[in-house]
Amino acid sequence: MDWSDEGIVLSARRHGESSAILELFTPHHGRHMGLVRGGASRRLRGTLQPGNSLKATWRARLSEHLGSYAVELKTSRAGALMEEPFALAGLSAACAVAGIVPEREGHVALYEGFSLLLDCLADEDVWPAIFVRWELGLLQEMGFGLDLTSCAVTGGREDLIYVSPRSGRAVSRAAGEDYKDRLFHLPGFLIGSQAGEATPAEVLAGFRLTGHFLERHLFGPSLGHLPDARARLSVRLEARAGESVYSPGP
Repeated sequence: MDWSDEGIVLSARRHGESSAILELFTPHHGRHMGLVRGGASRRLRGTLQPGNSLKATWRARLSEHLGSYAVELKTSRAGALMEEPFALAGLSAACAVAGIVPEREGHVALYEGFSLLLDCLADEDVWPAIFVRWELGLLQEMGFGLDLTSCAVTGGREDLIYVSPRSGRAVSRAAGEDYKDRLFHLPGFLIGSQAGEATPAEVLAGFRLTGHFLERHLFGPSLGHLPDARARLSVRLEARAGESVYSPGP
């Protein structure tokens, strides 16, 4: 059996003397592995860099087999970011987080959002907020979406500035005043403002918010913790914010 699709490289690891095991995120076949013969060669090494978009054809005798890929470079991203440490940190973290997408299960909208995020990595004033929004979409797609439309206590839709770490629901300023130290801050760009308007402090607050629920629902049960690449990006975002943004206490 075989299929053809586009895909974004999440990882590629050497296999044997000259081949590589390629992990692609595809729109119609989800996260999908396959063997690339000659993938460790100088000719293909640059093609199989994380973040690059490929045209790929997968073939296997049976659907449950690893199978093999024939690939062609469609969009090169990794090379253009080599001199941008912050963008490279974002690329590594994004690919690591996307590694939680179920194998062989199509998620077209999630893929399109991921592609948009990677295309924005050259603009450091925009992509961090898009990263947070994409993670919010990932939670939604995996069945753990947050409800940021109304207050969990009063049902009101005005002045929503907190999120409950337990329920994932928004909380208004008045309703959350007495226990605000145990709530996440809800940045405005997640409920209306444009990503380009988000301050570094708001991005960091959003990153901590999505990180809490990603670890709780997705990475905790499977890995025990968030990916290391995401933790490294968190350190960079903290330095970029240059201020303390509170998160829930114990």
